[in-house]
Amino acid sequence: MKNGTTHLFVPGPTNIPDAVRRAMNVPMQDMRAPDFPELVLPLFSDLKRIFKTETGTVFIFPGSGTGAWESAISNTLNRGDRVLMSRFGQFSHLWVDMAQRLGLNVDCIDAEWGEGVPVEEYQRRLSADKDGQIKAVFVTHNETATGVTSDVAGVRAALDNAGHGALLFVDGVSSIGSIDFRMDEWGVDLAITGSQKGLMLPAGLGILAVSEKALEAHRHSRMERCYFSFEDMKAPSATGYFPYTPPTQLLLGLRVSLDLIFAEGLETVIARHRRLAEGVRRGVHAWGLRLCAREEKWWSDTVSAIVVPDDVDARHVIANGYSRYRTSFGAGLSKVAGRVFRIGHLGDLNEVMCLSALAAAEMSLRDAGARIEAGSGVAAAQEWYRTEISRAVQPHRERAA
Repeated sequence: MKNGTTHLFVPGPTNIPDAVRRAMNVPMQDMRAPDFPELVLPLFSDLKRIFKTETGTVFIFPGSGTGAWESAISNTLNRGDRVLMSRFGQFSHLWVDMAQRLGLNVDCIDAEWGEGVPVEEYQRRLSADKDGQIKAVFVTHNETATGVTSDVAGVRAALDNAGHGALLFVDGVSSIGSIDFRMDEWGVDLAITGSQKGLMLPAGLGILAVSEKALEAHRHSRMERCYFSFEDMKAPSATGYFPYTPPTQLLLGLRVSLDLIFAEGLETVIARHRRLAEGVRRGVHAWGLRLCAREEKWWSDTVSAIVVPDDVDARHVIANGYSRYRTSFGAGLSKVAGRVFRIGHLGDLNEVMCLSALAAAEMSLRDAGARIEAGSGVAAAQEWYRTEISRAVQPHRERAA
């Protein structure tokens, strides 16, 4: 297939709206100009709406979500600090690896890939930590490798039930702006995201929201840091500037992407992701296949990791999609390489785009030897989307009448 659109259904980077791309296609600008804060300062306040925080401070770093991870750790903790983490997918594994390499004493709980954060075990360990040796608790909100969403509110409840004062870190790279996230209500101290997921931009911005409690912890942190330093960033950010050259085009795109989210309504965006994800899941189940996420409570609304039949190599499914049908699916990573392929369904996406993903996946699966009925997944998703769209349209018709 050499004509038409190349389809992108990886869980990041996501599809970029045309309005955002146009906003970034401008000549270079002076990042020290007197009117530059008119662009920057509203971005900080509007990002607080995305994180759902009134009291937090937002930092925007040129970098990725990984850079924001490092900033969160290095600005609030000290080498040798004991932290509680869990590992149940490639990205939670990488966060553990970073914490260890930065000198933290990691108390790591290994869960099965396909499960989420073990809230009950967190509560047990926090309750046993009478002396408050655990300085921070880490939660990967949405494990992109396995399509698992964890219970952040449950972890906050575990901390509260244990009467524990540890900082709560949340990796929201593939959830914030697409899945319900409530920084203030859930008592999150450091929340991390990146530009290339729900914010519908190219990669290049690591965004971090920091609570007042975390800023207080920063005063006592002596870990080495430079590029990702809060103190270097805080004073310039307050005036609408950066301590080094910012990616101005990405900031211009961010302005438009936030405007698009607010025009649709953040809660509507979250509901749309849930609706689109459910259609994909129904298609997967109609094929007779299952998700890597082991229970419904962990199903992700931004990415579905699909387990292929035992006699099928998921790498062949992905290769077929790309080479034959100009469609990119996410690969299985590490422990699930060759066992799963992933359909990302977040960002600038609608129902017909999801049907395209399922149609390409059906052909790719059949080409790889999977015995599934052609059209079965698409049909199941079609019926779900038709029903949901009819339900949404009906009230408008009634009001018009």
